[in-house]
This record gives sequence, structure tokens and C-alpha cells, in this order.
Amino acid sequence: MANGDDSHPHLELDREQPVTERRPGQPPRGRREVDDPAGHGANLRYRLGEARAAAERDLGGGDDRRLIKIQLTAKVMPEEVARAMTGVEVVSQEDDTLVLAFATDQQLDDFEARLTTLVGGGRPSYQNVLYALRDLDHWTPDDRRGWALERKGFPDDEPFALDVEMWPLGREGRDSQQRAAFESWLLEREGRIIDKVLKPYLTIYRIECRRQLGEELLRYRDVRSVDLLPDFGLDLRLVLTPVQELEEVPPPPEDAAGIVVLDSGLAAGHPALAPAVGEAASFLNGAGPDDDHGHGTFVSGIALYDDVEECLRRGRFTPSLRLFSGRILDRQNRGDPQLVENQIEAAVRYFVEEYGCRVFNLSYGDKNKPYLGGHVAGLAVTLDALSRELDVLFVVPTGNLSPGDDGAPDDWRVEYPAYLTGPDATLLDPAPALNVLTVGSIARENLGQQQLRWRGDPAYRTVAATDQPSPFTRSGPSVGGAIKPDLVDYGGNQVADVRTGGGAVRPIGVVSTAHNFATGNPFRTDSGTSFAAPRVAHAAARLLDELPDASVDLCRAMLVAHAEPLPACADLFPEEEEQRNVVGYGIVNRSALYRSLENCVTLWAEELIQDERHHFFQVPIPREFWTGRNRDRQITVALAHRPATRTTRIDYRASSISFKFVKADSLNEVANRFNRHIDKAVTENVTERGSSRRFAERVRSKGTVQASTWRFTQPSQTTKLGSWFVVVTRKDPAWGQSLSADREPYALAVAIADRSAFDVRLYARIEAQLRQRARVRARP
Repeated sequence: MANGDDSHPHLELDREQPVTERRPGQPPRGRREVDDPAGHGANLRYRLGEARAAAERDLGGGDDRRLIKIQLTAKVMPEEVARAMTGVEVVSQEDDTLVLAFATDQQLDDFEARLTTLVGGGRPSYQNVLYALRDLDHWTPDDRRGWALERKGFPDDEPFALDVEMWPLGREGRDSQQRAAFESWLLEREGRIIDKVLKPYLTIYRIECRRQLGEELLRYRDVRSVDLLPDFGLDLRLVLTPVQELEEVPPPPEDAAGIVVLDSGLAAGHPALAPAVGEAASFLNGAGPDDDHGHGTFVSGIALYDDVEECLRRGRFTPSLRLFSGRILDRQNRGDPQLVENQIEAAVRYFVEEYGCRVFNLSYGDKNKPYLGGHVAGLAVTLDALSRELDVLFVVPTGNLSPGDDGAPDDWRVEYPAYLTGPDATLLDPAPALNVLTVGSIARENLGQQQLRWRGDPAYRTVAATDQPSPFTRSGPSVGGAIKPDLVDYGGNQVADVRTGGGAVRPIGVVSTAHNFATGNPFRTDSGTSFAAPRVAHAAARLLDELPDASVDLCRAMLVAHAEPLPACADLFPEEEEQRNVVGYGIVNRSALYRSLENCVTLWAEELIQDERHHFFQVPIPREFWTGRNRDRQITVALAHRPATRTTRIDYRASSISFKFVKADSLNEVANRFNRHIDKAVTENVTERGSSRRFAERVRSKGTVQASTWRFTQPSQTTKLGSWFVVVTRKDPAWGQSLSADREPYALAVAIADRSAFDVRLYARIEAQLRQRARVRARP
């Protein structure tokens, strides 16, 4: 039992009937106007001619079509753009007002004729869309330069390696034709293919080439982007701790859940790790599973034990999980020459098939791929797809902001925390992925070695206080404003010497296992978001150990349902948006995570929902929950799902499921209320309780794991009367319907807590209510 003899299994919550159709009408389409239609048409016709001429200078391609960049004044569905431009094939929506399309010469001729009609004062078809067109252009070499290539340029030493992403066409025949043409073109120019990812949703080549070919790649029609190889930027500064005398470490239970660390390998003989190791394997060509770098072994200690420092303090290590290691990085902690996407997919499929593992920790971030808004790219796309296909959970860090990085402060202590929400501290790939859990870092220790050694020297000052964001953590949001990071945990701090102007900082690290333990130092300290992520991964694996039949969606929902805000962070960020972009939903409170307590009860449900439908859940709240004044009562509702995704759509999610928490006198009343407003977009007229709430629906619903907490310190008489319902709604965009299942899975978690009263026996009363409901349903 996870919390002693006073803990209980979490309770299953049944869905109420009826299931109702959402049946929304089409939102009113505003009529667009321009002051001078003829002049507007003439300008577009001129720009079309220039775009065609420029596109003709593109190199290669899988066919003879032109790639046209279409800029809009407002968001228009890509399908409407395609129809207005006489059937062109829209290949990507880069943001709300930028669309890329392949077009034949005949289609462009027909579109030019439509513009000519507009110039002559006529009323061509799709006039409303034509008025929304702002400009027509081609995809330029500058557009194709990735973030790192734009800033650093091509490497000086030739030949060098590049990552080349192609436009995903989404059709097997077209993709094959495109890839064959590109590979032939590349080989003719003496380029060498090192590795490649060939998926319906993602095509990436890692190639070796010289400068001339690199420049030509920037003009190749079917190339979406060209960038430098990933830079995981791990600056590991070792601070060795004294040798510890360890008791013999027992093995975990035979049926214990597994946790997989995909990293630089594992020192599998480490005395604190060896009894729990299931297998250490390498997915790096020509390399064994051993850890030559140290990062993987350090992460593995945290993933296995959560708090290694506490284990040392107790003088006892007792593993509750099985540990697996997949080496995907070399001794420099890089994955080249292979594409890390292929290594990760091979590793994940192996550990799923051989051992049934479901929790994977990937503690790194690509400093060459910061998220700058717009579409999601890179490794994040692969993780989202694998998570949905295999029902696995990836836990990743936000990435680190290090000295020397663009945007790193000149004086860390003085400029803290403002730079954390600046444009240079955004998430690193794969942190923007929506179907994963992204973890930021907060500080636990606030005394560094310098301060401990020189207690009388006031020049050594920590940057962050306890429970404040680590000075190196990065911030969200992700695509569409989705909350990222999802969670935070302890990853270290920094100390600055104010005599140097605060520019030089030293780490205050967390403790974990060292790969060079044979030298007499089995433990060391280090800091980084890489070491916050495995704490959450450990909690996820422990949760699935307690609930082995639970989906990954339920695991994610329960973790955020038990996340709590950090008052120390609220003091730093007066604006709610800034705070959630740095710490997300908060830190997971483990006290009632794995099993319910009498005063903190978790209810859960897993369901399948069709598009344009509502599901209703009545939350069983005992009358005793409302009695008394000035009590710390709260109800948290969390939902998680893993939709299909497409990197060519700015919406990214092919399906959207969200919830509302509402009060009503009966099930019929709440169902009728939603039906009455069903023709309003996303039932906006049905409001949920807004007072004393964390995370409004418009904020939380942008992600695939969502949560809100309602506090009831002094509930009014109106609050106490009636019933409370969670209403789950699914609404898919038109483009996503072919990618989504008819019935999409989701998970719901509801945590009811009264932490100031231990005698209300919430668990027993809620369980009794659920049993009574079951008896009523069973009656003929």
C-alpha cells in the first residue's frame, strides 16, 4: 500500500445518462470587404506573377507543380483557400494567416482568370476568401533556414551534417514520388544520406554534404526546412560527494512496473541500481549500453528512487520499480550520425514489446530547436504519434537556459525572474509536444557549497528561493497557447558571486548516482531541468504500478489533479499568465496520489466519446463536506486525451476534448441547459463556477491534459444546494475527422479534499454514495 494502512483504492466514477449530441450550428461567417476590389485584385494578380516566376527558380521536386506561399489578413480554413484558388493542394498551415500550397500551371492560370474577373468589376466565386488574401509569394531560402542555421550559419569544416525536413504530403504515392526524386537529386550532387525518418506525418533526412549543396537545399522545392544537428547542451559540472556505506539493496517486487530511461546509457553495476536493472540496451550503432558520459546514470537514479538525497539520509535504498536503460546518445551526449527519432522509436517499441514498459523518461532538449510559436516540429511530433499509437507516456524537460545562450542574463540574480518569460527562454524540442508531460524545474536548496564554506561572506547569494523557479528553467506556452510546462519538480538552483556582477553562477545541484562509482564516489550533484523530469516519471510509473490497467491518459490526469500551486512562485509573478507559463499546474503532491485517504479522495473514469457529443458525470459530494467554516476544501477536475496530430496544421490537434464543472438541481436540468445552448459555439453560454478557480476553461482547454481547482473556504447556502456535474465535450476540426477515431478515448480524475479536517470521513461517505447509485442503476 502506497500510504500506509489508512489509505484506500481510488474510486471509479460512472458516467450518467443521457449522452447528448452537441449539434452546433455553423458560426456566423462575417462578410469581408475591401475598399477597392479592383485594386485588390490587380495587386494580387501582380504578386501572383512574381510568385510564379520565383517558384520556377526552385530546384528539383517530385513533380512539376509550383510551391506558393499564401498570406491572409485573417484565419481562413485551408480547405476554403484551396477551393478559392481553383483546387490547389494545401500542404501546410504554418500559422493562422500563412498557408503553403502546391499548384499546377493550369490551376494558377485559372486563379489568375478569377483575379482578372475581380479587376474588371465582376463577382468571381469565393469572393469572400479572395478579399482575405493579403499577399502571394514563394517559399524562400530564408524561410527554409532553421533556427540554428539562421543564427550560426553552415559549419566551417566540410563536409558537415544537416537535418532536412520535407513537406509531408500525406499520400503514400505522392510521398514515395517526392522521396525518390529527392534522394536521386541528392546523390547526383554527391550528398550522402546518413539516416532518415519516413512517416506519413514526418519526413526527415540527415545528410552529409558540402557548402554548395547546403545552399542548393535551401532552394529545393520540397524542402520545408534545413537546420543544424541537435545540440543537447548539457554542461555537467561535477561536485563529488563523500563515499557512502550502503546497506545491501534488495530487488524490487517481481511484478513491479518498469521505467525506461532513454539517455547516454547506464552504469548497470552501480550498487544502488544493479538489483533493479531489468535490461540496459544500446540503440546507438557501434556502441554498447554502458554510460560513458554520466548523464544517463544520474537521471536513472532519480527515476528509480525519486529522492536520492532522502535515501542517503535514511541510509537505505529500496527500489519499488524495475529500471530499464536505452542508450540513444554517445559519450558527448549526442545522437549523431543517426536521427534520434529513429533511435527513440526503436527503443520504445523494443521495451514495450519485450517488457510491457509504458513510462519513458527523455531528459534532454535540443538547443538548436527552441519553440518560437507556430507549428510543432522536430522530435515532439514523433513523441506525440508514438504516445497515441502505443499508449506510452513520455516525460521530458523544458530544457535549460545556460550561460552563453542567447538571452541569458548578464546578471542572473538582478534580472531574475523577468528573463524566464522572455522570448529567448522558450521551450526546447521536444518540450512543446502535447501528448507528453513536460516538466520545468524549481529550486529546493538555497545554500550552495560556497555559502556553506564561507558563511560570513555576503557576496555569495542564491538566485532563487526555495520553491521558486530554477534560474535555468524555460517557459511555455506550446502550440495554440497550450499550458507548458505541465508540471514542475526539483532540479536545482544557482548561486552568484555579486562581486563579479552576477554573471558567473555556480550550480546548487540535486543528488543522484554517479557513473564512475568504482573510483569511490557513487554519488554526485548536478542541476538542470533534466533532473526534474525523472521525478515526475517516477511518480507516473508508481501510479501505473498501483493501477496496472489504467491508461496513460488516466495517469496524466491523476498527476495534474494532484498538482498544487507554489506560493513562492505566485509572489514572483503577479500576472497569472506568466506564472503558468513557468510552473504550469504546479508540483505533484504525492500524499494521496497513489491511493486515496479519508480526507482526500480521487475518483476516476475512462470513456470513449464521439464527435459532437457531451458526457455527464455527477460528482458525489457528501453533505458533511460543506459543514463548518474556514476549512481548506477543494475539488480538482482533470482530463487527459491523446489526439492524432499533424504538423502541417496550426491547430495541430485533430481532436479536441474539454470539460466544464457546473452546478444544477438535477441531471435533466444540466442536460437541458447544454442542449438549449447547443447551437452556440462550444456551448460558450453555459458557464461554470468562476470564483476561487485556478485555470479558466479557455486557458486549460488548449492542451491535451487539463485541470482546474475550485476552493470552498466558506461555501454559501446556494453552493451547498443542488448537485455538481462534470460535463465532457468533444469537438473536432473538420480537417481532423479523417485522422480521429469514431470514439476517442479520454480519462477523467476528480480529487475531493478537505485537508483541514480529518474526521469528516470523506472516503467512506463518497464510497457509500457510489454504492447507492449502483444499486439504483441495477433495479429493473
